[in-house]
Amino acid sequence: MKLDPVQRRILAQLQKDSSISTQALADKVGLSASPCWRRVRELEEAGLIRGYVALLDRRKIGLDTCVWVRVKLRKHSADVLDRFEQAVKNCDEVVECYELLGETDCLLKLYLPSLEALSTFMHNFLLKIPEVDITNSSVALREIKNETALPL
Repeated sequence: MKLDPVQRRILAQLQKDSSISTQALADKVGLSASPCWRRVRELEEAGLIRGYVALLDRRKIGLDTCVWVRVKLRKHSADVLDRFEQAVKNCDEVVECYELLGETDCLLKLYLPSLEALSTFMHNFLLKIPEVDITNSSVALREIKNETALPL
C-alpha cells in the first residue's frame, strides 16, 4: 500500500502515542476529527496498524538482562523447524525470534531478571528441545537504542 503524506503523519503520531485522542491527532496532522478517524480506521482495516499496546519499562518490572541466543538446529527440515517454532512461541521469555540464513538457524531475544535466570532458561527450556544442536548467547551490557517506531 502506497502511503500518502497524511497517512504517514498519522502513523508517525500514533507510533509516538497511540493513546492520543482523535481530536488531538487530527490537530497534529491537519485534518478535522471525522476524516482523521476514517483515515485511522482505513489504516487499521488495511492491516498497517496491527494493534495498540502499552510499552513497559522492562527494568521497572525486574527484567534487567537482555540476551540474544543464536540457535543451530540438528537438522534442516520443515517438521524440525515447526516443532522448534511451536516450542519458542509458547515460551514467555522469548520476546522475538527470527529464522536466519547462514550458520545460525534462529535468533532469539530474551528479557530476563538475571544471568541466573538465563542459566535456568537454557537448562530447563532451550537445551531440552530435541531439535536444538548448538547455542551461543550474547548478553547486552547496556542499551544504546531501543525504538519501536518504524521509519516512515
